[in-house]
Amino acid sequence: MNAKLFFLLFLIVVSSGWAQNSFSQPTDSKAIGTQMAGAVQTFLNTLSAEERKQASYAFTSDERYNWHFVPKARNGLPLKQMQPAQRQAALAVLKTGLSASGYEKATGIMDLDNVLRVVENRQPNDDFRDAEKYYMTIFGDCQSQEPWGWRFEGHHVAMQFSSLTGRVVGITPLFFGSNPGEVRGPAVATLPQNGKQILREETELAFVLLKTLTDDQRKQAVLSAKAYPDILTGNSRRASLDRMDGLPITAMTADQRKLFLGLLQVYLNRYHITLAKQQFERVEKSGLNNLRFAWAGDLTDLSRQAEPSVGGGWYYRIHGPTLLIEYDNTQNNANHVHTVVRDLTNDFGEDLLGEHYQKKH
Repeated sequence: MNAKLFFLLFLIVVSSGWAQNSFSQPTDSKAIGTQMAGAVQTFLNTLSAEERKQASYAFTSDERYNWHFVPKARNGLPLKQMQPAQRQAALAVLKTGLSASGYEKATGIMDLDNVLRVVENRQPNDDFRDAEKYYMTIFGDCQSQEPWGWRFEGHHVAMQFSSLTGRVVGITPLFFGSNPGEVRGPAVATLPQNGKQILREETELAFVLLKTLTDDQRKQAVLSAKAYPDILTGNSRRASLDRMDGLPITAMTADQRKLFLGLLQVYLNRYHITLAKQQFERVEKSGLNNLRFAWAGDLTDLSRQAEPSVGGGWYYRIHGPTLLIEYDNTQNNANHVHTVVRDLTNDFGEDLLGEHYQKKH
């Protein structure tokens, strides 16, 4: 798409407010918490005693922090072991926390493992790439007023939700990745996924913003001519960077600020609209003027070229006192995207849960 046209179209979307793209519209986190608890209980009711034991952990277990986004076995109950009705109930839990577009991205990412099986010429009995190797794990009692939560995780999809006294109080980390970033090439030409680029918005809009920057603005925004090999925070239990670098939102023009906040909205719109607004209010409270945009790597979008340069790629982040969003596309000749949303003070609901425990004791 022409960059100018994309810019104008996106400004129209941003100016219209938060996208109304959720499955249902509870008006506060307590209403969503009730809906979420009901969906989790429905899922648990489909399980045998042995399956429920496999899927369940105490909320205080260190397992809650044991997250990753690489293909590997995990603790919990995988979709592969579930009956169709159980899978449907598990995926219904995702719909309570995600928007319709967020759910579509998550399930689209899962489907890419079917593409990788073809690209990597995997044998039928090789389950390293498996679109059903995604695990549901429940922490605590969803019917209790005590803290509880759930995790859904597998290759390139990792999400955590925490609830307290019926309210959703934690919605990060949230990791979405895409390999391939764009499904292309002769090996996949006949696949139904051919041409898909699941994280297209996250890529294209960042380049549109980058192209609007003046030379002086780029000097502040660009941290390195070479992209970092991955997101810097990895799968750390507590995300942090030594300092906030990059171009401050206060140094942007009015149109650039709209575009920058539109890019932020792309990530928050993965969530149910009420949770997205709740997270944006946390960012507002910490000061929108404290947000920064930072870049590393190529300044040209090579993803649309048939043969992207070997070793190229790019990285960017949105960084503020309470929020860190990272994007990296360097692997597989810049056709392998990693993105993550971290709440720097409330990952896993830790900040609000800490207040609860302090008051209780």
